[in-house]
Amino acid sequence: MEERLSSRKIFDGEVINLRVDEVKLENGVVATREVVEHRGATAIVPILDNGDVILVRQYRYPVETELLEIPAGTSEPNEDPKNCAVRELEEETGYRCGKIVEMTTCFLAPGYSTEKIHIFLAKGLAKTQTHMDEDEKITTEIYPLKAALEKITTGEIRDAKSIVGLHLASRLT
Repeated sequence: MEERLSSRKIFDGEVINLRVDEVKLENGVVATREVVEHRGATAIVPILDNGDVILVRQYRYPVETELLEIPAGTSEPNEDPKNCAVRELEEETGYRCGKIVEMTTCFLAPGYSTEKIHIFLAKGLAKTQTHMDEDEKITTEIYPLKAALEKITTGEIRDAKSIVGLHLASRLT
């Protein structure tokens, strides 16, 4: 266990905050920890009645490339993860779900971030309309689940939430 001795806020943003903490380790050593505070997110593996999965393709500025992913989004302050998942699914894909089940919750980068992501499986999908944020440019792509899993092996799907979500969904469908 590490004991926090001090904490200094470096940055307050809309999506993340950054703080630097001084901690005392169990062996008495004092160390510095840089922490990205994040309010959390949800990700959704939307499975159509025929077993195909809906993925989204979007440019991700921090990694300077377009990624193929499962739909996901940051939670609003104090938002229930299930409500966030339902909202993000429709915003990004234009589908509503009849059934949504949380498959897991995990930390994305616990070495430096508090971000926790809830990963859901969505079924009973009905087509509606997308409601993307004005700063999002997202396209949807539909693949058989097996083909999506192969895209992990080939490196076309490279983000952690999608890899975890697709593997879990393949075991539950």
